[in-house]
Amino acid sequence: MPAAAKPPSPQKKINLALQGGGAHGAFTWGVLDRLLEDGRFAFDGLSGTSAGAMNAVSLAEGMRKGGEKGARDQLAQFWRSASLDGGLAPVQRDVVEGVMNFWNATPFSTIIQQAAGMLSPTEMNPLNINPLRNVLNTQVDFPALRASDHLKLFIAATNVETGKVRVFHRPELTIDMVMASACLPALFRAVEIDGVPYWDGGYMGNPVLFPFFYETETTDVVLVQINPIERKGTPGTVAEILGRIDEITFNSSLLQEFRAIDFVARLIAEGRLEGTKYKCIRLHVIEAQDELNKFGASSRMRSDYDFFLQLRDIGRGAAQKFLDAHYDDVGVRETLNLRETLT
Repeated sequence: MPAAAKPPSPQKKINLALQGGGAHGAFTWGVLDRLLEDGRFAFDGLSGTSAGAMNAVSLAEGMRKGGEKGARDQLAQFWRSASLDGGLAPVQRDVVEGVMNFWNATPFSTIIQQAAGMLSPTEMNPLNINPLRNVLNTQVDFPALRASDHLKLFIAATNVETGKVRVFHRPELTIDMVMASACLPALFRAVEIDGVPYWDGGYMGNPVLFPFFYETETTDVVLVQINPIERKGTPGTVAEILGRIDEITFNSSLLQEFRAIDFVARLIAEGRLEGTKYKCIRLHVIEAQDELNKFGASSRMRSDYDFFLQLRDIGRGAAQKFLDAHYDDVGVRETLNLRETLT
């Protein structure tokens, strides 16, 4: 007699935390594509910053329109359109090429001028063109997304005046809020929302985790990490130095949240928070630092589609490794050792 069919694995609910990191966000595209294809996870909340915000909004819009397949299609469409050889108009392509050339092949003196603040965003990009704005405006129906209830969205930006993080939620979300989350101050003017200027959310939350604790019931958080916490060796060139400074800066708020989660977990284990609303959070991470580190920090500013596809495939592979190793752990135990990460 033929063997009985294996019963399908139960679908588990998770929160997804999506880091920013420029072009390396295509790695996150691959991770999400594989998780959606696998189908064994349901998403409760999505937190995203910068490129992570683009991925989160694209996924949410795709889910709204067509479930898991719609989300996969929406993500693929976004990254194709965002590439230099995708759907960018000529003037937008010129801006992208200028930005990439600045970071990847600019003479030493110009890099020093930018680092010293001698070139403002107005001088770098006088028309204040952000090509991704048009891509998102074309592909995302923001009024419909605001009115949907498929997913909770938490998009982080940095308040320029107070230096504090601002988290935008799905019911209020606009294109300006997403662009604020991805507003690198050296390249783009601050995005004003209700008269308040905002910069890239990575400075104060890359990505934010705390909304999950108060606004979702799910206690499993899967972090898709693209910025290395640790990178061996001392950077030598100016570009490498600036890149590593960015990585350290954009990880600092995440490490602070790690410390808070670890502290609360220890207090709960000691029975000192009985009767409170505090709860243990099970953290998991999907990453491929050994492979991503080979490209170097400056590769975050690449925008050719072949590179995006390469990163997507690395992301799909990393997601598969996580599914193979840790699907059974989700809902049971954390798989990210916070004590080891923080030591």
